[in-house]
Amino acid sequence: MSVDLKHIRQVLDEADCLYTGEQIEDAIKKMGRQITAELADSNPLIYCVMNGGLVLTGKLLTEMPFPLEASYVHATRYRHQLTGDELDWKVRPAQDMTGRTVLILDDILDEGHTLDAIADFCKGQGASRVLTAVLINKIHNRKARPDMKADFSGLDIGDRYIFGYGLDYQGYWRNANGIFALKGH
Repeated sequence: MSVDLKHIRQVLDEADCLYTGEQIEDAIKKMGRQITAELADSNPLIYCVMNGGLVLTGKLLTEMPFPLEASYVHATRYRHQLTGDELDWKVRPAQDMTGRTVLILDDILDEGHTLDAIADFCKGQGASRVLTAVLINKIHNRKARPDMKADFSGLDIGDRYIFGYGLDYQGYWRNANGIFALKGH
């Protein structure tokens, strides 16, 4: 499959910048302070949800100056009509979660089905407490549960197609230094 790099570059050139890198860094520092206040004495197990959570996790870990164990998970969710919550694990959690506080880090809370399923899996593995943190909370009425929200979130965004800072456009621009909305979306 050939990629049209001219199109990929044009997407960024024409996109609306919703948050600059500096604004995002400020939000991540604030999240770090909030998480530290909540979890500093709990010896938490921190899971990065790949691939989107990679940038947030890398930045956020340095804002949490307390003992923690960091790892990652990689899961995708099937959208079968009868088994809509089934996860396809690319990499399962390897650590024993029994009695542990688990914090799951991801790029965005959009509908939240995958994040919710990962959290349920951790609870089923014996975690005493499971919390979630996302860089972006997308505002709309299509959440997996009507009351669904992350325990920690950095920025709110309207219902647009966004990319940058871990979020991708067709596999590209996870490395964009800002949060951008696709032109016309």
